[in-house]
Amino acid sequence: MTPDPVDRFSEDRPISRKTLLKAALVATAVPLFAGTGVALARDAGSSGRPLAPTPDCDDGDGPTHDQIEGPYFKPDSPLRTSLVSAGTPGVRLTVSGYVFGRACEPLPGVLLDFWQADTNGAYDMSGFAFRGHQFTDAAGAFTLSTVVPGLYPGRTRHIHVKAQAPGSAVLTTQLYFPDEPRNSTDTLFDPALLMNVRSVGPAKEGTFDFVLDVAQDPTDPTDPTDPPTEPGGGWAAGTLYSAGDRVTYGGGAYRCLQAHTALTGWEPPNVPALWERG
Repeated sequence: MTPDPVDRFSEDRPISRKTLLKAALVATAVPLFAGTGVALARDAGSSGRPLAPTPDCDDGDGPTHDQIEGPYFKPDSPLRTSLVSAGTPGVRLTVSGYVFGRACEPLPGVLLDFWQADTNGAYDMSGFAFRGHQFTDAAGAFTLSTVVPGLYPGRTRHIHVKAQAPGSAVLTTQLYFPDEPRNSTDTLFDPALLMNVRSVGPAKEGTFDFVLDVAQDPTDPTDPTDPPTEPGGGWAAGTLYSAGDRVTYGGGAYRCLQAHTALTGWEPPNVPALWERG
C-alpha cells in the first residue's frame, strides 16, 4: 500500500518561509553540521542559551494533521525498545539519544512512540510490526533497535515518532538519514531532523536529541517536571495499566489508551496520549 501523492506546491498556494529556508539549507549545506555530523542538542546546550524545540515535520504549506502524522499511524503500539527479532530482514539500526527541555535539562519519563516501514518500504496495518513506544529513563535517554526503513514512492528514508513530556503537547515529527538522494526531492524533508548515522560493521547507528517546548522553570506551575499536587484517586504510580483500564484522578474518570507502567508526573490529566477522560 502506498500513499497518495500530495501536491504541496500548487500555483495557487504561497510558498512558506520554512520551505524556502529548507531549500537553501539543502543547497548550501550550512550551519547544521559540526565536524562530521549534525549538531546535537546536548552540544548546543553547552552555550547556555535556550534550545530551539525540535520542529514538527510540516513545512507549513498544507495545514492538515494527516500530512504531519502520515496515513500509517496506529494507536496502542506495544511497549518495547526493540522492533526486531533474530530473523527480521534488513540492515540493523540502533537509534539513541536524549530528550531535553528548552533549558537543555534532560526530561525523564517522556513518551516516545515510533513507527516506520520495513526494509521493503511497507507498513504493517494489520498488526504492530515496526511499531512501539517507550519512555525515556532518569537521564532523559532512549534507545531504539530496528532496521533501516525501505523506500516507497514519493518519500525519502524516514522514521516517524510522537514525543510527549508529562503535561505537554504531543510533538509529531520524523527522523531522516543523511546523504539520501531523495532528501532533495521529498517535500516533507527537514534538515533540522537529520540523524547522525554511522556504519558499525554490517549495521548502522543513529543519534538524535529531541528538544521539547518545555520551559523547565521551577517557578512555572505549568512545568511538567514539577511534582503533581492533585490527589491521586484510583490512579497510582508503579501500576501496570492495560488499554481499556479505568481509573479516577482528582475527581475525574479516565480510560487508558495505551498499556504502560504509571510514573510520577504521568497522572491522567497530564498525558492525553495515555488517558482519555470519560
